[in-house]
Formats: sequence, C-alpha cells, structure tokens
Amino acid sequence: MNEHKTLTEAQRRALLATPAGWLACGFGSGLTPVAQGTFGSLASILPWLLLRQCSLPINLLVIVAGFVIGVWACDVAGRALGVDDHRSLVWDEFIGQWIALLPALLAPWWAIVTGFALFRLFDVWKPWPIRWLDRYVKGGLGVMIDDVIAGIFAAIVLWAILRLV
Repeated sequence: MNEHKTLTEAQRRALLATPAGWLACGFGSGLTPVAQGTFGSLASILPWLLLRQCSLPINLLVIVAGFVIGVWACDVAGRALGVDDHRSLVWDEFIGQWIALLPALLAPWWAIVTGFALFRLFDVWKPWPIRWLDRYVKGGLGVMIDDVIAGIFAAIVLWAILRLV
C-alpha cells in the first residue's frame, strides 16, 4: 500500500479503534475521501479557537506536547497501516496549523484565514527543507516534522503581513 491508496473499511475501523489512530487521523478528519490535509487543517481550527483564549506559553506547551504525542501516534498508526505517512494521518496538520496561527492569537479574523492559506501553501508546495524532510525522515517524526517547518514558514510570513498592515 502506498500513501495515496484509499483505506479499506477495516483499516478505517482499526484507526478509530485506538487512541493513537484516533489522534493520528485528526479525530476522523483525515478519513475524508479527498483533500485529507485540507480537511485536517480545517478541523484543527476548532480546537485552536479554544487555544486562542490561552496565553502564548500555554499555546507553545500544547504545541510541543501535541508534537511529541503526534510522533508516537503517527508512528503507531503508520506501522498499523504499513505506510510511513499515509494521507489519512493528519495530526501533523493540526500541529503545523497551530504553529502557523501563533501570530494570529491577538489578530483580527482575517489573520486566521490568511494563516490557514499560508500553511496549506507551504504544506503543498514543500520548499526546501520541507520536501527533503518529507522524503528522507521516516516514521512518526517524518510525518510530523515537515508540517512543523511548513507551520514555521507560514507563521513567519503571517507575522510579517501583520506587521505591515
């Protein structure tokens, strides 16, 4: 099975039957038939709206903890599926999106939309070193790290936009 193959019903049930699979597939948002990364990023906005009410240190703590737990969950789920980075594993989108939205914590609503779009741009485009990390780092860390870097790139651009406006 490769990362683009559709999951069987048994694989979907298996993912949702374990805490690691449930988290790795973004509480089910990665099980859509198309655009799993986009749906995972969209699904991440709801919990982020709650995080937005918290301080920057709390946001950073949640992101770091979410990353560490995500490495474990995506590794377990990837091994269960027999694929390092199946497209249904979208917890990396949650963490990357939350990083991208850090500059939007105290910003107007349009910054959330802009941060979302910037993260999706960097996640799909995969400029260096994102593409290299995506290709050569495997397992749960490989699933997570490229989206962390995409989130950092998006956050930097969003921060710059917010400073210019």
